[in-house]
Parts: sequence; structure tokens; C-alpha cells
Amino acid sequence: MSSTVHVVRHGEVENPNKILYGRQPGWGLSARGQEMAQTLGDWSRTIDLGALHVSPLQRAQETAAPIAAAHKIAITTDERLIEAANVFEGKPFGVGDGVLKHPSSWRHLWNPWKPSWGEPYDQQINRMLAAVFAARDAASGKDAIVVSHQLPIWILRSAIENRRLLHDPRRRECSLASVTSVHFDDEGFISGLTYSEPARHLLPKKN
Repeated sequence: MSSTVHVVRHGEVENPNKILYGRQPGWGLSARGQEMAQTLGDWSRTIDLGALHVSPLQRAQETAAPIAAAHKIAITTDERLIEAANVFEGKPFGVGDGVLKHPSSWRHLWNPWKPSWGEPYDQQINRMLAAVFAARDAASGKDAIVVSHQLPIWILRSAIENRRLLHDPRRRECSLASVTSVHFDDEGFISGLTYSEPARHLLPKKN
């Protein structure tokens, strides 16, 4: 039976100091992020939902809450949907204005293909694929929603679309509260992928 697993990125996080929060606990949604979550809850009402699997991190759990309420469905926490590990987490991050301006950080940047500063791309692909297939199976023929984070979602999509994994983070098509939908055919194989932005009207304007 054909079905779809909708891979949702969490909403905007309250982060005025632009910290790379990574896997740190305690990072919740901003007021706008809560609006994004409510928008996703409304969007999800068009889906015959059979499973809702979510990263353990607070921002993902808060994003999933309106979806769970809309469908009266329990959230299943799946550790495989967590953010990618990164040696720079907990620090202000940027080129010229954050941790990268310190020469002591440069030793982590020697291999962008792996990448050397964090969780290897192949590990991200393997765990995200396993999580998506687990959600599909749990949905028992209905659609599923999983809530995760930008980098693992983008790497999953890149693998499905046979895209190179080394990339410019500014060019990822994975906005806040976006939906990357993985479609399965009648035999249970991935047959395609689509992308949408239900909360586009709430996205911060680019400078």
C-alpha cells in the first residue's frame, strides 16, 4: 500500500545570541516558532495520520504538540531523529564573528566530506532512513509525520535524490517548519520526494 512519511523541520527557536544549540537540552520555540507549530497542526489535518515520531529535543517536541492534539495521537520519541552532533555546539557560530575566528577551531575543519567537525554524513543517512521506515511501518498504511532538524533532513534528502553530500549550508532547501515528504510505492520502496513550506508566511525575512 502506497504511503508518505512527511519529514518536518521544527519551528523557530528562541536564540537571540545565535548559539549553535545542536543537541543541547532546553532550547524551546520562540513565539513565532509556536505560531509555526500551530500552522503545522492545521496543515496536518488534511493527512490521514497513523504515526507521529519525533526527535527528543525540546524544539521538536514543541513543534509536534499541535499535530498530536489535532489528531489525538501520541508522540513517539525516536532518538534517531535527533540533530547531528557537532563539536561547536554551545558556542556562537559564524565566519568571522563566532567560534570559527579562533585558530584553535580550525583543526576540526580538515575534512568537509566526512565532515570532520561532527557526525559523519553516512551515519546521519542510516539513522534517518531507519527512522523514516520505522514511522512508515508504525502508520500501518496511513501517512506518518516525523519531526527532526535541518541538517539530518537535508542529508536524508540528498541521499534519496543522489545529491552530493558536501554542500553550502546557505543553499539547503529546508526552511523552518518545512515539510520534506518521502513517498513510498505499493511495494514499500521510496518512489519520490516533494517539498513544501506550510509556514512560509511566518519565515523571517532575509537580510
